[in-house]
Parts: sequence; C-alpha cells; structure tokens
Amino acid sequence: MCKTKFSVIGLDDNNAPSFPPEVQEVISRGSVFSGGTRHYEIVKDLLPAPACWIPITPPLPPVFEAYRGYAEIVVFASGDPLFFGFANTIRHYLPEAEIRVYPVFNSLQKLAHELVVPYHDMRVVSLTGRPWHEFDRALIEQAPKIGVLTDRRHTPAAIAQRMLRYGYSGYRMQVGEHLGNPGRQRIRSFTLEEAANAEFDYPNNLLLTEIRKSQVRRFGIPDELFEPLDGRPNLITKMPVRLLSLSMLELPQKSSFWDIGFCTGSVSVEAKLQFPHLHVTAFEIREEGSRLMECNSRRFGAPGITAVTGDFLLAGLGAFPAPDAVFIGGHGGKLIEIIEKTYPLLAPSGTVVFNSVSPESKAMFIESCSRTRLRLEQVTGITVDRHNKIEILKAIKK
Repeated sequence: MCKTKFSVIGLDDNNAPSFPPEVQEVISRGSVFSGGTRHYEIVKDLLPAPACWIPITPPLPPVFEAYRGYAEIVVFASGDPLFFGFANTIRHYLPEAEIRVYPVFNSLQKLAHELVVPYHDMRVVSLTGRPWHEFDRALIEQAPKIGVLTDRRHTPAAIAQRMLRYGYSGYRMQVGEHLGNPGRQRIRSFTLEEAANAEFDYPNNLLLTEIRKSQVRRFGIPDELFEPLDGRPNLITKMPVRLLSLSMLELPQKSSFWDIGFCTGSVSVEAKLQFPHLHVTAFEIREEGSRLMECNSRRFGAPGITAVTGDFLLAGLGAFPAPDAVFIGGHGGKLIEIIEKTYPLLAPSGTVVFNSVSPESKAMFIESCSRTRLRLEQVTGITVDRHNKIEILKAIKK
C-alpha cells in the first residue's frame, strides 16, 4: 500500500494569512484538506474547488480512519506543526507516512518576540489537552522562565490559582491573546494575584518569569514541619528513615510511585519534591488523610500527588498509573494481602520497600515475597534517636 503524503502548513491567528509561493502551490494542487474548525474559517476561501475537507476533532482515531485511501492530504495546523503540533500526531498514528512541514512561528516565539525576551532558555510546557504533570514539575524545579501553551480548561487564571495554592508566588505572568491577529492581538502583564481573578480571550499563551524564589527545596524535610495526624507528631515516617527508604526505591529510574498507607503524606511529599518527574499516587484508609495530604503538599509546594482514601484492598486500581516503585508505610495487619493485590500491577523489575517495626511484620513481608515472585534484595537496620530500631526491607519483582 502506498504511503500517504502529508503537507502540514502552519497558521497563526491572522484571518488573512499570506503564504509564500511554495505554500500557495501546495494549496492550489491539493484536493483533500484537513484541520480544526478555526483553521477552516481562516483558509476556506483559499481552497480550490472542489475540495474535500476532513475536520480534526477528538477522538483522533476516526480522523485517521477518514484519511485512509487518500494518497495526498494537506493539513493546516497551528504555528510550527512540529512544536507540540499535528505533525507529531501524524507520526504517532502513521509512522511510515511522508511528511513535509511548512511552519510559521509558534505562539510562544511570537510572544517572546513581542516582549523582546530571549527564548533559547525557556522551559516549554504544553497544557493543551494534557494534565498538569509537566507544569508541576517545572514549578517544583523552579524553572526561571516557563512558556505555557494553554487550552480552555488550563486558562491563565487557572494556572495562576494553582501556582498560588502551592506557594509558587514568585513569578510574573505575561499573557498573549490572539497572537498574530493584527486586529485582536493583546499582550498584558500580571502579578499572579491579578491573573487569578482576570478574564482572558482564547486562544492565549503565556510566559512566566521568576522574580524571586518561592519555595525552599530541602533535602529532607524536618518532621516537626509536617501537619501531624490527630496531633500525634510521632506518627510519621522519620526523616532519616524516609530518605533511606526513598533511596532504596531507586526513584531516579522510576516513573510511577505508590505510597500505601501515607498517613501525613510525608513520604509522598518528599518523593515528589526530590523526584518531580514521578507520578505519585498515595493511599490511606483514614478519611483524615485527604486533609493532611492537601495541607502538607501545599505547605511544601508539592502539587500533583493523587491522594486516595479508603480501604486499599477494596479500591479499584485500574484508573491509576501502574507502579514501578511501591512504599508500604501502613498495612493494618494485612501486609500479605496488600502485596498480593499490588504484585500483578507492579512493573517487571519494580521495587517494593517496607519499613518493619517488629519481627512479626518482617516475617509477613518475607512470607509475601515467597507467595509472589518478589526477590528480597536488601535489609537495612536504622535507629533514630531513642525510637525502636526499624528494618527497611527491599524486594524486586523477578
């Protein structure tokens, strides 16, 4: 079967686009065209007659099904089609397709040009149809210059509200609306407090520039700084034990971390701050856990932790990213059952770490390893101050 040839033409928000001769020739020779609703409104009067138009609307599999049978398709896309753009989507769905790209400046480049701000060192995050994860990572790492592609849900106001909620107030926001449209383009500068309560036209994108450090990133948060459970400050994984447990989980090489029995959330918060690339999912049987996780994650600037309260053994786990690292901080006497439920979801070579405070719990962990295909790799003892000795056990899925 012949490979489909795609010509992907970039557009800005100008209602009267001016194309170079090469692009004009591509359009004049075309018979099958595709793009979003906004793209069609811009180019409809420039298309040759008769022309077939295939709208790009989610979900995308039917769009690519509609492309079948056509040898050549001209696609209109926003900005640079290789910059979080539709050319990448074509490559994903049709790896063998032939693609020729005719880009224009993307919206963040246009915003930087208007502001006369160098953008070679800009940290770029797309929130267009994407979750908060990479934006949260940029915040935790306190990137000094963050360019953000927005959508109708991740608005400048919503972004500012999230930053303020987690204590990242040391940025100024520059917002560009209708970039490239001579009649509607507008660029405004805000404090985050101002942006959180402002209204914005869509489409828009923004640049965040750091004016002061917002958070102090500690390597090991002192225990007394956490909001405790029911006023019991000792009911927490102590900081030395916490850091040693995280090191045994090999988190720099992991992508999805589960914290089972999170209590105050200290392990999850520490993991997210030290390894912002992680997807962190935390489970706690006590309903109070939701408030504690919200309080402590906001206190230390750790957005993006998914907190789940209720009995872990009754929880449906299919909605969460499957783990390749698991820490078990609480088990209520059901350690074996918890590991047996977790094991099938654990990635190959995934790591499980458990803090044992008694010979009985150590024996339960070793028995759970024998019941599954976990291989006990390491046992390390540690004593903090006058507390009882804790043994940290590490097992790996064979």
